[in-house]
Amino acid sequence: MTVAHILESLRGGLVASCQPVRGGPLDQPAHVAALALATLAGGAVALRLEGLPDLKATRPLTSAPIVGLVKRDEPGTNVYITPLLSDVRDLALAGADIIAFDATIRERPVPVERLVAAVHEHGKLVMADCSTFEEGLAAWKAGADFVGSTLSGYTPHSPALDGPDLDLVRALGKAGVRVIAEGRLHTPEDARAALHAGAYAVTVGSALTRLELMTKRFVDVLRDAPVEA
Repeated sequence: MTVAHILESLRGGLVASCQPVRGGPLDQPAHVAALALATLAGGAVALRLEGLPDLKATRPLTSAPIVGLVKRDEPGTNVYITPLLSDVRDLALAGADIIAFDATIRERPVPVERLVAAVHEHGKLVMADCSTFEEGLAAWKAGADFVGSTLSGYTPHSPALDGPDLDLVRALGKAGVRVIAEGRLHTPEDARAALHAGAYAVTVGSALTRLELMTKRFVDVLRDAPVEA
């Protein structure tokens, strides 16, 4: 798949993040692949998948662009998403078209610039997951192809919000960054607002594929509702 095709595929579209609750009943590569195909059938233009087993199970089933990442705890750092060069290599070999990694300004095992270069050396596109405007702009200038608002609210430098960080999306978009809105997009209206704020595309995860969390939202509301006798 060419870079031009990937860019055009994502423009204005929905990226479905199919990352099940780890240890939950859907935490099986075959189930994740089925969830991924279901979101594509509903009109998603691309997928975001975590972990090599889920990526390898899904890749043969679709030609849609896949954003791949791994999550791991590394000693001495809070960087959690694709922290190592070996992770980049493994994701590229497993068939990811876009490789996402944490590009926040924190102590890290590999500099952002080196990760960007490694992804491009493998012929893949970069998605830099950031939490602030400064991080996003720095990653863009370092060569990232996409900047995600993914980590807003998850670092001490970013605001704690109930919904998406539209201010961050708006600021990055105005700066000419190809930004993918991600994080706390609970409704279609949230996704539309992100596009209106300047997002190139939107990524939605929990509201689409984490059935335990979706069910709990309904249960919590019903628990507080009066029941007619």
